[in-house]
Amino acid sequence: MSGIVLHLLRHGITEAEGRLIGRTDAQPLAEGVEACVARAAGLAVETVLHSGLARSAVPARPIADAMALEAREDARWRELDFGAWDGLSFDAIDADALAAFQAEPARHTPPGGETWPALVARVDEALGTIDRPTLVVTHGGAMRAALASLCALDFPQLWNIALPHAALLSLRVWPGTPRVGQIIGLVT
Repeated sequence: MSGIVLHLLRHGITEAEGRLIGRTDAQPLAEGVEACVARAAGLAVETVLHSGLARSAVPARPIADAMALEAREDARWRELDFGAWDGLSFDAIDADALAAFQAEPARHTPPGGETWPALVARVDEALGTIDRPTLVVTHGGAMRAALASLCALDFPQLWNIALPHAALLSLRVWPGTPRVGQIIGLVT
């Protein structure tokens, strides 16, 4: 089998720039939606998914429409829940706690938030349902979780991969247990 092509598109810029937004439903800015639509133009996919949060759902709809497809929600592609930090600016978070989380998210979970292993597990579960060429409009954390699951990357390797707004990460995925993947492209 030649594998299945999976495209992961990070949502565009939102009204919540400069803040940690996981479960917070920040609205996308028009320029962010336009950047996502432009980035997805020409992709050959049979399915378009989004996380259900506005910043991924809003750009997914015109992308799917242009491909004559339906944009479907899969909440497993949502961003990490940052708990008490969710929606806060980086300056409002204790610098030492934030640095510890960024260095070792599996050991230093935001207060009341989701653990890094839980995010990787739910994204891995979502990956298990990919059975055709697919585009997922998602979030930076979910994209990194997919890389952790498919390519066995860990921190700090994952932080070394730049995933700015509207970044498109393309992978070839081989189903099975364990699932494996290969990066075939990154456009930032």
